[in-house]
Amino acid sequence: MRISTLSIGSELICGEVIDTNAGHIAELLLGCGLRVQRHVVVGDCEQDIGEALLDLAPKNDAVIVTGGLGPTVDDVTALAAAHATGRRFVVSEELKEHLRGFSARLGGSCGFQPSDKQAMIPAKSTVIPNPTGTACGFHFIHGGCFFFFLPGVPSEMDRMLRETVVPFLHVRVTHKRVVLASFLNVFGFSEPEVDGLLAGLFSGTDAIRMSICVTFPWIRITLRAEADTEEAARTGLREAVELVRERLGDVVFAEGDETIEQVVARHFIRRNLTLALAESCTGGLIAKLLTDVPGSSAFFMEGAVTYSNAAKMRLLGVPLDILDARGAVSAECAAAMAAGVRHAAGSDLGLAVTGIAGPDGGTDDKPVGTVFISLAAPDGSWTKRFRFGNSREEIRTLTAWTALDWLRRYLIGSRPFPA
Repeated sequence: MRISTLSIGSELICGEVIDTNAGHIAELLLGCGLRVQRHVVVGDCEQDIGEALLDLAPKNDAVIVTGGLGPTVDDVTALAAAHATGRRFVVSEELKEHLRGFSARLGGSCGFQPSDKQAMIPAKSTVIPNPTGTACGFHFIHGGCFFFFLPGVPSEMDRMLRETVVPFLHVRVTHKRVVLASFLNVFGFSEPEVDGLLAGLFSGTDAIRMSICVTFPWIRITLRAEADTEEAARTGLREAVELVRERLGDVVFAEGDETIEQVVARHFIRRNLTLALAESCTGGLIAKLLTDVPGSSAFFMEGAVTYSNAAKMRLLGVPLDILDARGAVSAECAAAMAAGVRHAAGSDLGLAVTGIAGPDGGTDDKPVGTVFISLAAPDGSWTKRFRFGNSREEIRTLTAWTALDWLRRYLIGSRPFPA
């Protein structure tokens, strides 16, 4: 079944509001074995709406339209649909009754009248009930295409979609396919590197579809398996995930929606180890990410934000001669910070970051974005210099994520750290 979505609203065209409805519809339908082929967006213009409807009709079996069903002057979707398809624009007694009932439930304070424009729809349309709002939807068939019109309010649209539109479409699909998805999250490779490693992996087959999306600072790989049965789809998806993991190795830090901080927390608890942090350029961001995870008190002992040299000496025991000779942003200082916080807290691991987040403070030898990360553990210590990002926010985020990834790699026994 060929399906498209049409989102209506000048606020969408102008970028004032992000169109979340189209993505939600596509995701929900895909889970039912129905694939959306295209998304179209137009403003609150009767002519543009009408042209979009007529353009989509011959190319689709169904079009799901959202937005423009409200009571204001710019809500012209129903009128545009009537004019474009040559239908009279009529008052629906069913909608009048809905509006009266909605007003009564609110104590008659809404001021809805039976003549309200929300009671008008194209002739020969079937009403789609709205259990939670005033804007009911409607659907009709034109040019062999089913058109469904839903309000733009996401919560109202979602319920009407699930309760009316999806069941309507599902019973009309003669050959139902099962589509299952899995998400792999990657940190440590660039998008071109990931693409190169996975090139040709699923070429020549429509059973597995793969997409790669940058979601700063990590990369998300989406795998979708399509088959006639759920068992076949699950088998295909499991094999696809294994193939991707074989190609990418341990840069895959999680599957599904698990975050890197949740992964790190899970491994700390599994290993029964503890952690202390010494942060300079990140200003406590690493500690914040870890303590966002419920139960992090089981492994996270303490964190010190030692921005000044005095704090590095007083709280972490960084020697003055290191600060004088090598500077606060140096491998020697980072290693001393990691060892110092581990000793002060009595933790199993001590991790430290120090760097220049900018926009000022860089030199030819240590430009903005220069960061040192150090990890002190019972079986050794590791320190490395990095050059991150452009903006202050980018540098801090990449530093925090790299530090968390170091912890993850240590905890799973994978240590690509410098000697």
